[in-house]
Amino acid sequence: MSKKQRLVYSTDQGRICPDCNQAAAVCQCDKLKKDKIPETDGIVRVSRETKGRKGKGVTLVSGAPLPEVELKNLAKRLRNLCGTGGTVKDGVIELQGDHCVVLLKELPKNGWVVKRSGG
Repeated sequence: MSKKQRLVYSTDQGRICPDCNQAAAVCQCDKLKKDKIPETDGIVRVSRETKGRKGKGVTLVSGAPLPEVELKNLAKRLRNLCGTGGTVKDGVIELQGDHCVVLLKELPKNGWVVKRSGG
């Protein structure tokens, strides 16, 4: 069956997952995607960026070898440590403000190799 002809709803099962063609109620695709650890080179990089933020600086933490759920927990812990706001976007933790020095001391406690990237 091609993408244009795929089944999206069945009167027997309800909504159908487009990836595995199972009923949406029993689909495991989202769980597998969230549990997957992204490919990294083993180095966690900490950088500061202002591009696209109207001059406001943010600290970026990328390359952490964690699944999405654990990455969000790490982001929450780092936000509390720095006393600031932040988010997780595409596997990168963004913290508001310049907190590179604090993060360069904190992240090696997890057993990771941490490097400062950018200027």
